[in-house]
Amino acid sequence: AAVHRCFPFQRSVIMSLPSSRGGGGLLARVLVLCAMIDTAPSYGVGAARGWAAGAHTTLPTRGVPLPVVRPVALRSRIRRTRSPGLSDATAGDATPEGQGEAVPEKMPLGKEIKKMVPLGLMFFFILFNYTILRDTKDVLVVTAPKSGAEIIPFLKTYVNLPGAVLFTVLYSRLTNRFKRENVFYICIVPFIAFFFLFAFLIYPNQAFLHPNGLADMLAAALPAGFAAPIGILRNWTYALFYVMAELWGSVVVSLLFWGFANEVTTVSEAKKYYPLFGLGANVALIFSGQFVRYISGLRRVWAVSAAHIDPWGRSLQYLMSGVVVSGLGILGLFRFIQTRVMTDPGCMRGQMAKKAKTKTQMGIRESAKYLAQSKYIRNLALLVIAYGMSINIVEVSWKAKLKEAFPNPNDYSEFMGMFSSVTGAVTLVMMLIGQRVFKVFGWGVAALTTPTVLLATGGLFFGLTLFGPQLEPWIVGTLGVTPLMLAVFVGAAQNILSKSTKYSLFDPCKEMAYIPLDPESKTKGKAAVDVIGNPMGKSGGSLIQQGLIFACGSLAASTPYLAGILIAVILVWIRAARSLNVQFNEAMVADSAGAM
Repeated sequence: AAVHRCFPFQRSVIMSLPSSRGGGGLLARVLVLCAMIDTAPSYGVGAARGWAAGAHTTLPTRGVPLPVVRPVALRSRIRRTRSPGLSDATAGDATPEGQGEAVPEKMPLGKEIKKMVPLGLMFFFILFNYTILRDTKDVLVVTAPKSGAEIIPFLKTYVNLPGAVLFTVLYSRLTNRFKRENVFYICIVPFIAFFFLFAFLIYPNQAFLHPNGLADMLAAALPAGFAAPIGILRNWTYALFYVMAELWGSVVVSLLFWGFANEVTTVSEAKKYYPLFGLGANVALIFSGQFVRYISGLRRVWAVSAAHIDPWGRSLQYLMSGVVVSGLGILGLFRFIQTRVMTDPGCMRGQMAKKAKTKTQMGIRESAKYLAQSKYIRNLALLVIAYGMSINIVEVSWKAKLKEAFPNPNDYSEFMGMFSSVTGAVTLVMMLIGQRVFKVFGWGVAALTTPTVLLATGGLFFGLTLFGPQLEPWIVGTLGVTPLMLAVFVGAAQNILSKSTKYSLFDPCKEMAYIPLDPESKTKGKAAVDVIGNPMGKSGGSLIQQGLIFACGSLAASTPYLAGILIAVILVWIRAARSLNVQFNEAMVADSAGAM
């Protein structure tokens, strides 16, 4: 308090002095106190004389500890203040000694690189896997026997959502029982093991594992509306793969990686580096998309030259081997950060106060009650749920068009590989733009970009779907493509733009919003929002689609209603983002004040 009552130049001098007790400490004390007495005589000459003589280590009238420094270092610091109350005739420079050295606000570049490059590489490998898994899960379930895109809403509602809830219960208990480092290993290793076993054990034995006879019997006995649930039962191993691939996005990407990144970074570092994480990650999208296309090409070769080989089964083994190798890279990088970065005080200067806090343990019921009372967490959940509902409403309709245009699994997979590569390239550009958006316009504008883009592109896709037959003569005559292929390409463009703005702006915004929270809200709130909120959003969109399909008779007939619901959901999203922008700025001010 006494230091902050000084004039600005005095504060800068006092706060920058180290606590070294070198031989020139007496002269340093005299120089500082002479300046203080000259402009702030209320400290008292007697107190100054006593302190300079070494009788006290604090100012008797204020009780404020003052450091001891070498006079050369003091003179160099005083000169930089250019204060009229101090002489700048003496020049010099020296490095302060001792363990009490003040921590500079800006981390050295070498330390930033040591911390941020491994985090960026982790994100690279995680997104590499995510792209392969996302493309593979869609091919498996959409092109499976007696299945289609209509199965996706049922998967998200009745399989994916319960799986996410169960994982949240498990994760909450793990965080209360184990250290974060061990929780990371416990969560990610089963994913790697499952994808390996699926390719080399489960898929080759699908004829034995899939209950085709029971599914045929149920299909004959039940109405046609049960075709999708029966398809899930018929191809239950594919459904399990779909759920694990979806959870990889929710758990590994959103919860484990971003939760770990938030633990080791400050807000200033996040604003600088979070958008750039996506640069490497979207290079991974390009590489993984081309990897999927390359494997699709090998399937054609195997189908012609090696009749004894199951082309799709062999390609799964290649793809999942890539996932396993990438997963091992993730574990190695995480271990490096734990042992080489988090143990380096120079890399963790802004995180010391966070780690000093005691970990709070709460059960699931207590955590849910606590989070339900937080408007901040509710707004975060609304953002995630609204994105999940919006993208699901558009994406399922687009995938139905995509299967109609590419009924062959190999062609479908090849198109998805190209789609992923283009998504990565566009997102690279958006990452560069996103960093500028954060710097110039701030968090609020960045958070509103994704819903605005999704509203515009989704409206265009649904407009083309609704009025395609009326526009067919003009489309064929002018563009030389059928309305179906144009809808496929417009839907692809919609997904690419939506995902690129999500990766470059929406995800960094969401993760930055967790940083000023206390550890309990950050850990439990993130688990609830990311692992439950995202599947809930997609399941909400799926429930809407299921109800409209039963009411209207088909997905195509429900398109006008889906378009109206999409607009309403995005408007709620925009309102929540505006409210959260105000709360985030207030939380940042409070967090900065608490750090001081």
